[in-house]
Amino acid sequence: MKGKKRIKWILFGLLLVLLLFIIGYFIQDYRIRHAKIEVTLVDDLTLNFLEKKKISDYIISINGTILNDEEIDSSSIGKKQIHVLFKNEDKIKVSYDFEIEVVDRVAPIVWLSGSYTIMKNQDIDLTSKILCGDNEDDHPNCSIVGEYDTKVAGVYPLVFKAVDRSGNETNEKFNLYVKEPNKKTQTKPTTPSTPSYVPFHEVQEKYKTENTKIGIDVSSWQGDIDFEALKNAGVEFMMIRVGGTRGRDKEYFVDDYFVNNITKANEYGIDVGIYYYSYASSIEKAKEEALWVIDQIKGYKVTLPIAYDWENWSSYNDYHLSFFGLTSMAETFLDTIHSAGYEGLLYSSKNYLEKLWMPSKYETWLAHYVNKTNYQGSYRMWQHCSDGRVDGIKGDVDIDILYLNQE
Repeated sequence: MKGKKRIKWILFGLLLVLLLFIIGYFIQDYRIRHAKIEVTLVDDLTLNFLEKKKISDYIISINGTILNDEEIDSSSIGKKQIHVLFKNEDKIKVSYDFEIEVVDRVAPIVWLSGSYTIMKNQDIDLTSKILCGDNEDDHPNCSIVGEYDTKVAGVYPLVFKAVDRSGNETNEKFNLYVKEPNKKTQTKPTTPSTPSYVPFHEVQEKYKTENTKIGIDVSSWQGDIDFEALKNAGVEFMMIRVGGTRGRDKEYFVDDYFVNNITKANEYGIDVGIYYYSYASSIEKAKEEALWVIDQIKGYKVTLPIAYDWENWSSYNDYHLSFFGLTSMAETFLDTIHSAGYEGLLYSSKNYLEKLWMPSKYETWLAHYVNKTNYQGSYRMWQHCSDGRVDGIKGDVDIDILYLNQE
């Protein structure tokens, strides 16, 4: 009998707890549904594409404290629901929803010369010849405005027009010269010019400090390298091409001299970094390329970054990539590299970094062949020249400056 009474009391206690829970739930639900919510929003409920703003940037006043004041994702245009979770002055957790619109106000980029010259009857597609891209739209509408006839010699004033899906528009004027082919050409005698080059020791003397290392980047183009001579010349590091593909969607190949170059560099105590020339057209392909690179360098000592080199600008229109898409693709490659324990660099020249690449979380390997660069962005490495000469290599080689502390 005592056992049955005990069970009854236990059941009674459980029912009481359940009843109190239900009562508490309804009381809490009632408090939340009748909680005081006073929110005043800003007039402009738009967010520029890739602009960084938090939820609180859209709120003028609120009767409480925001609990989820996070940065809003602005990587795609269109309407976006914003959910605000906050605790009001009565210490009740409540929520408030409002809608913003992510918009793109940046016009496409048209990169062209002031004039183009073709021969009469020459077959040419001017639209594909001129680089046309957009920060957000993978397929901006690019067209030639004006009449021209490649069968009739003359000067044709034209306009290259680019419109993105948000309606932003760019118009660039240029002239098309259609010329008669020369029936007879006379070759003028030319005076042989003295080839110029940049000695490695001059770069050392000018740029070597406690904060820099002076090195080179090499591939099969340099052929057989005398590593002992390189070491004696003071080469402190090498960026070595691992390989790549021979075009878009082609099979991978390992650079003919990669294994020898990295083996000898490791043997002679020369710091090694890697670079990969990419033809990727998607995030998926870029990740695949990174995994291929990681597989090739296993077992070697790589102490410097792995660089992503994408420079297929002459056929950029065919890739159908926005500048955001291009940069995201590069960052996917470098994210994969970083996950494997290596540093990453984005390689590009000054003009493309300034005009086409979007800001990246990764450091830059700047290509700018001048004595003093005026590039305003930060860079970890500077490819100073492509006509360098150093003992141990026959012919030209790129000379690089590595900054131990970022510029």
